[in-house]
Amino acid sequence: MISVSIIGGSGYGGGELLRLLLGHPQVEVKQVTSRSHLGEYVYQVHPNLRKRTQLKFSDPGQVEPVDILFLAQPHGQAQHHIDEYAALAGKIIDLSADFRLKDTAQYQKWYGEPHAAPQWLGKFVYGLPELHRAEMATANYVSGVGCNATASNLALLPLVKANLIDLSAPVIVEIKVGSSEGGAEGNSGSLHAERANVIRTFSAFGHRHTAEVIQELGVSNVSLTMTAVDLVRGVLATAHAKVKPGVANKDLWKAYRAVANENPFVRVVKEQRGIYRVPEPKIVAGSNYADIGFELDESTPAGERGAGGHIVSICAIDNLMKGASGTAVQCMNLMMGWDETLGLEFAGLHPI
Repeated sequence: MISVSIIGGSGYGGGELLRLLLGHPQVEVKQVTSRSHLGEYVYQVHPNLRKRTQLKFSDPGQVEPVDILFLAQPHGQAQHHIDEYAALAGKIIDLSADFRLKDTAQYQKWYGEPHAAPQWLGKFVYGLPELHRAEMATANYVSGVGCNATASNLALLPLVKANLIDLSAPVIVEIKVGSSEGGAEGNSGSLHAERANVIRTFSAFGHRHTAEVIQELGVSNVSLTMTAVDLVRGVLATAHAKVKPGVANKDLWKAYRAVANENPFVRVVKEQRGIYRVPEPKIVAGSNYADIGFELDESTPAGERGAGGHIVSICAIDNLMKGASGTAVQCMNLMMGWDETLGLEFAGLHPI
C-alpha cells in the first residue's frame, strides 16, 4: 500500500480522482484539500462517495508527507508552489496544464503569461501513457493531459505513427464537449437555461489544447474547433486529414489495430451494423476507454492525380476519466510498476 493525497479535491476532476483512488487496491488516501470546503465531509461535495469515505477536506497548508501527491487545482496554481509540493512527496502527478508544455515560449504563447517555474518544465513527463509509457516507469513527475488534446492525439495517433497522412496538408479537428469540461465552478454560460439544448461553437481557432497536439505528435498544421453540446460527460474528436497517395483501407486497419493492441484502454470501433457503429462518448462514460474509428473517402482513389484520399478519424472519451483523472491513475500505476489497468477496470454503463 502507498499513501496518496489530493490537493484541490472539490472540483469534478478531484472528485473523480478520489472515487478511483478509494477503490484502488494498492492505495490509501490520506488527505484531500479544499479551502472553500474546509472541514466539510468530502461526500457533502461529492455525494456519490457517501459511505465510501469519512474523510473531511483539509487545509492545503497542512498537507502531510505522502508517497504520491496528486495536484487537482485550477490551471496556474501548481507552478507557484511546486517546490513546496516536491518536499512533501517523491512523486507528483499534476492534472492541470501547468507542466504539460516543455517550452517556456510556447507556454507563454498559449497561456498568455510567463511560467512561474520554468526550471520544472523539463522534469515532467507528459501524462499520456499511449505516448510515454516507457518513460513513466522511472518518472517522479508526470503532468496532466488536456481532455481535448487527448481525444485529438488518440484520433491521430494511428495515422501519425504509421506515417499515413500528409502533414503538409491542414489537419482539422472538430471537437464536441460536454458541460463538465467547464468545471464545478462554471460561469454564466454553464447555467442550465443557457447550456441545455445547445450546439454552440465557442472556440473556432486557437484553443490551448492545440499546443499539446503540436508538441506530442509533431502535427504543426493542426487546428482545433470547440463546440459545446447538450452532454454532461464526454468528448468527441472528429479529425479530418489527407492520407498519402496509395494509402488504402487495409493500411488503416493495420495502423488502428496496432495502436489498440499496444494500449489496453484503446478500442477500435468500426462496425457494419448496429446503433453504435462509430465511437460515441455515451458508451465510454465513467470508463477509462478511448474508442477510435475511421472512414476513408475513396471516391477519389488515393494516388489519382497524385492526391491522397480524405480520412475522418474519430475518438470518443470521457473527459473526466481518460481526459483527466482516469489517465492520472493509469500514470500512477505505471510509475509504481503495477498493471496499468489496476483500479480502472470499470467498463461503463449501457444504457445510460
